[in-house]
Amino acid sequence: MIEVSELTKRYGGKTAVDQLSFTVRPGRVTGFLGPNGAGKSTTLRMILGLDAPTSGTAAVSGVPFRSHPRGLRHVGALLDAGQVHGGRSAEAHLAALARSNGIPRRRVGEVLGEVGLSEAAGRRVGGFSLGMRQRLGIAAALLGDPPVLLFDEPINGMDPEGVLWVRRLFRRLAAEGRTVFLSSHLMSEMENTADQLVVIGRARLVAAEPLRDFAARGTRHGVVVGTPQAAELAALLIAAGASVEREGPLGAEGRTGRLTVTGLPADRIGAIACDHRVRLVELTPQGASLEEAFMQLTAGSVEYPTGQSR
Repeated sequence: MIEVSELTKRYGGKTAVDQLSFTVRPGRVTGFLGPNGAGKSTTLRMILGLDAPTSGTAAVSGVPFRSHPRGLRHVGALLDAGQVHGGRSAEAHLAALARSNGIPRRRVGEVLGEVGLSEAAGRRVGGFSLGMRQRLGIAAALLGDPPVLLFDEPINGMDPEGVLWVRRLFRRLAAEGRTVFLSSHLMSEMENTADQLVVIGRARLVAAEPLRDFAARGTRHGVVVGTPQAAELAALLIAAGASVEREGPLGAEGRTGRLTVTGLPADRIGAIACDHRVRLVELTPQGASLEEAFMQLTAGSVEYPTGQSR
């Protein structure tokens, strides 16, 4: 488990992380979201003891990470896939980590096989693609078979097969009862992988809750309706208490127009259309969108909004 309490980091007059408090629990994948510059990387570095907080605490399994001897047995992390000596082979890199953390040498071959790099074990890392470096970083994180894992943008440079593999790996690790903390800017990956979310903006906590709850509270649910009688149906739905947004001009009778309707469920909209002999060509309920929720709830936390000069 990861416990962060009132964690703060200041660099001179700039506050990079401001009184963050949240808990990352085992048995689930917790996503870490925030606009660029929100403080995600700084938070991860403080959890791992790479940066000292100005105030507050970050604990892994109840104590600061630095208190764990042979850290890779307790926490595995991938923060930057490029931080590997390019002249070393993949096998030599992992062997050095294993030796320094008291991990059996056999684990090197096991994790290389798990991430699909067995055939590249003797190759120098400097010749690896970004996707291969990411796999090597994941192998290093798994080396000590730790109960807690942290990953920062782990699928950068991955091909579609690699993305699917990573997604399944994280779900499996969580199912084994491990704590999995995943930072990514890709909403699709969060939707497909995460159970919980920790969301920050401008160094402060925005939300810490299940992904489904976050998406739902930030999204206006609606129903998309297509009909050649769009103007007529819009008037009927408004009279029934709905809010209706028209997508472009409704056009002449006989030309399909589209409406986005909120305040009435799809079955009620269909019944109103049927009662008034309005022909429908589309009736599609819209589900919660993580991306829309994120954009709405962090709109005031973007460091450089579109149109603003740097």
